[in-house]
Amino acid sequence: MTVNVLMVGVGGQGVVLASDILSEAALRSGFDVKKSEIHGMSQRGGAVFSHVRYGERVHSPMIPQGQADVLYALERMELLRWAAWAKPGATACLLEQDTHPYGVEDYPEGLEQEVDRLFGMVVRIDPHAIRSRISPKVKNTVLLGAVSLFTPGITVEAYREVIPGLCPDGTADVNLDAFAIGRELAAQQVAPQQVAAQQVGATDVE
Repeated sequence: MTVNVLMVGVGGQGVVLASDILSEAALRSGFDVKKSEIHGMSQRGGAVFSHVRYGERVHSPMIPQGQADVLYALERMELLRWAAWAKPGATACLLEQDTHPYGVEDYPEGLEQEVDRLFGMVVRIDPHAIRSRISPKVKNTVLLGAVSLFTPGITVEAYREVIPGLCPDGTADVNLDAFAIGRELAAQQVAPQQVAAQQVGATDVE
């Protein structure tokens, strides 16, 4: 079994850090892990993405098109740009904040409906709900907390163990709190049986 998580956003949002935490937590939980290098324009405003794959044995770091179990998206247009990589019924965890990627000035009408049509489950994180509780600078870790509900085999303890060592100095506590908030906000939207159904759907493709 291989679990595929595709993480997308724009430069400056923290996709790199989130993918590092996910990869290290999977390793800490005893899995073989492969992570692609970050592609795209990593400067602020440029598209950034990372493929993270884990399982008993993973041979390739790149997720085959149509095989992503979960999409982590810090930007709505980037979620749509990568929707073809999602397998049928995949989960999308989306920060509902518009940070226009380079070259995108306006969002198409019906974007929210298209997201709902393309994914089996959509967990939406409202940036205003974050801002009232914690610094928006750690929104990447909030969204990772939401994704953690859909990463079978990776324990919450593993995430909490690796976060302090990977986050910038002096930010361990705020990132741990952000992770917990993300899990809480996601759990409010998803029934436990839905989480279980998503977790058993990982692909056998390596």
